[in-house]
Amino acid sequence: MKRLDMFGLLKKDMEYIEQELYRSISGDELLHETSLHLLKAGGKRLRPVFVLLGGKFGEYNLEKLMRVAVPLELIHMASLVHDDVIDDADTRRGQLTVKSKWDNKIAMYTGDFIYARAMEIVTQLPNPEIHQILSKALVEMSIGEMEQIRDFFHTGQSVRRYMLRIRRKTALLIAVSCQLGAVAVEADPKVSNLLYRYGYYVGMAFQIQDDLLDLCGTEKQIGKPPGSDIRQGNITLPVIYALQDPEVRQSLLDELAHIHKLNGQCDVTNAITLIKASSGIRRAEQLATRYISKALDVLNELPDLKTKRNLKDIAHFVTRRSY
Repeated sequence: MKRLDMFGLLKKDMEYIEQELYRSISGDELLHETSLHLLKAGGKRLRPVFVLLGGKFGEYNLEKLMRVAVPLELIHMASLVHDDVIDDADTRRGQLTVKSKWDNKIAMYTGDFIYARAMEIVTQLPNPEIHQILSKALVEMSIGEMEQIRDFFHTGQSVRRYMLRIRRKTALLIAVSCQLGAVAVEADPKVSNLLYRYGYYVGMAFQIQDDLLDLCGTEKQIGKPPGSDIRQGNITLPVIYALQDPEVRQSLLDELAHIHKLNGQCDVTNAITLIKASSGIRRAEQLATRYISKALDVLNELPDLKTKRNLKDIAHFVTRRSY
């Protein structure tokens, strides 16, 4: 499994979080089976790692942090199940999706079940601030999902609109993962706010890198066919930038119109070739790098703990990863 314990981070504590993740999905036989299928597919466990690192800035308490780390990973998992239904995706992380192995209805109820488990666990912590931050994040994530659906094959969307969408869909949950780790252990509010900002910048870079990998990665690297976003009509940052390049704009518009007409059931190689021939890839990479620079600047304002080095390593990993 591809996880962030590649850094040797918190190995023992992350093993405990992993055990609790498996324990959290017990229940109805079929829902347990579908949830287990998703959990076994792996993942980087980025959000739990951020929770634990955030907890290092206060009175570190693994039991408290577990009740934040597990729900945040479950929420991420649930969002992926729902995404796969919306995107009609057959594979994720090189494995069949829940909707592909079972069906759409079972996938939707699986996502709902996992969300409910997340809420059940986090309410074991009496701190209302945690509940408020998390519930607001869930509302924003839902809005981000709807925005993405509305923007499918919308080739006239602006960079600003894209940024607002990925803030809600991806960056926000990473930001609150960093923040809530500190809040759970009653760290200084100034520190938890700085961690939120760090997580936000890392989250923005993370999603931009995801969008780049969808165009430049291999199926083995990303666990799904390259160009999946284009097939679904998801106009990502490299595509928006490519459409601003007069050298390829009209040809790319024609390709995207063709893909739209065929509902994505076609070869998208020509579209990817055009995007790679434009300035879109380079400009998107540059913006991801700027977000990481902002994240590193925020780290300079945090207390001088060894944890800062871990956070710095993760920030660099985000834009260098190939999966």
